Amino acid sequence: MLLAIDVGNTNIMLGVYDGKELRKSWRISTDREQTDDEYGILIRNLFQQNALQAECINAMIISSVVPPLRYPLQKMALRYFNVSPLIVGPGIKTGLNILFDNPREVGADRVVNSVAAIELYGGPLIIVDFGTATTFCAISEKEEYLGGAIAPGINISMEALFQKAAKLPRVELIRPSKVIGKDTIASMQSGILFGFVGQVDGIVKRMLKEFPQKPKVLATGGLAGLIAKESETIEEVNYLLTLEGLRIIYERNTPTRQ
Repeated sequence: MLLAIDVGNTNIMLGVYDGKELRKSWRISTDREQTDDEYGILIRNLFQQNALQAECINAMIISSVVPPLRYPLQKMALRYFNVSPLIVGPGIKTGLNILFDNPREVGADRVVNSVAAIELYGGPLIIVDFGTATTFCAISEKEEYLGGAIAPGINISMEALFQKAAKLPRVELIRPSKVIGKDTIASMQSGILFGFVGQVDGIVKRMLKEFPQKPKVLATGGLAGLIAKESETIEEVNYLLTLEGLRIIYERNTPTRQ
């Protein structure tokens, strides 16, 4: 079985695949200070709680936008699973044609999402990923990676508002009953939620004008569903897009895997 690991700045997504079937997935917090032993014990505990045998893992792929965690996770793979992991990075076969001025600047998460989206939906596409940053990726009708946009993520913006405005509290991000809030918390929830919906729709609509034919607009990431419910442009949400991309990339780099 394959263990796919996607390391983001805020969360780590884990998925166990038996062939093309996703047996189980988890989302845990990213901690740059954790050691290989701590990650190994945590992941093996998740396996144990879900009646999965760690010994059944014979392959692993890791995508990371957090460089300090690459080495600990590689050590964890070897020590706790006896597997040398495939790392998504320069030189790996993705099948993605990147039309970027410097292809090495494209983050691993954006590459993995694009590979999965093309495989599952074909081009043209716009992929909106609600992570620590909100990223927009444009895929042509020829299934080429054209580029995109990067904006501050929702949680970053909420935290900045709390830290920089002395009288504003931390709030739970839920949909308020009305846009016009009647108290501070409802007003903040309205501004954050509908403000980000407006940002997403505004950027997507501007990107649409640069496509010769209308692309499918796809969203992923933990908060994708909340924003998609209010968005005029998002057509579908796929929370497992990144894990699927990792599975596909692993298969493309190990065609003889049994």
